[in-house]
Amino acid sequence: MDSVRLDKWLWAARFFKTRALAVKACDNNRIKLRGQPVKPARDIKATDQLTITNDGGTFTVDVLALSDVRGPAAVAQALYGETADSVAARAKEQQARRDNPWFEIDRAERPTKRDRRTLTKLRGR
Repeated sequence: MDSVRLDKWLWAARFFKTRALAVKACDNNRIKLRGQPVKPARDIKATDQLTITNDGGTFTVDVLALSDVRGPAAVAQALYGETADSVAARAKEQQARRDNPWFEIDRAERPTKRDRRTLTKLRGR
């Protein structure tokens, strides 16, 4: 196998739960190949470098192997290698989230209506 569709590879590498979510991420420019946004049908090769933004953060990965079938997590992790800069940046981002005072609030009770309105305002909805 010389190349595989990007959306299939993202699904097989377990970055997204479904191919539809991988396609949506490509359409929203959350997947970049060498810094350029790509379409889901783009063929990738084992030497490509991808920047993937999802709920887990921003990953910069080198494609090591190709697969178009979804397998166990151990097999999926062998398909790519994350760069050291990417690992450090995600760790820094996670620490910044933990240091945010919002996460220190005791959440033993449900948010009030006022709390929900404040959250909605913060999210820009």
